Parts: sequence; C-alpha cells; structure tokens
Amino acid sequence: MLAVRLPENLEQRLIVLAEKTGRSKSYYIRHAIQEFLDTEEDYLLAVNRLEKNNPRISLEDLEKRFGMED
Repeated sequence: MLAVRLPENLEQRLIVLAEKTGRSKSYYIRHAIQEFLDTEEDYLLAVNRLEKNNPRISLEDLEKRFGMED
C-alpha cells in the first residue's frame, strides 16, 4: 500500500481524467509510475553499459592522453 499526496491542481486533473474515461485514479497513478520506472531503468541500464565500455575520464586525463597539456 502506498499513499501519495498530490498538489490540489494535479489531483483535480487526475479526478477529471478518471471521470471522463471511467477508469480509477489508481489506474492512472499505476500507469504513470510504471512508465516512469520503465524509462528510468532503461536509461540507467544504458548509462551503465556505456560506462563499462567507455569509462569516464577526467578532462585532465584526456588532455594528457592526447598530449594537450600546457
């Protein structure tokens, strides 16, 4: 069980949407959270894979690597 407090204007929009579509507010909240988690998990997985294949290096190390030191 999860309780969520929403700003009044956001809750009102949710209420109107639920009434117009005949779905529950919970349906839309679950849907929004699912979409958010799917997107965030995909993003974090992509970043993780990129960092494993191309680890980040500092600008200082990059300049040293390419002989661009002052």
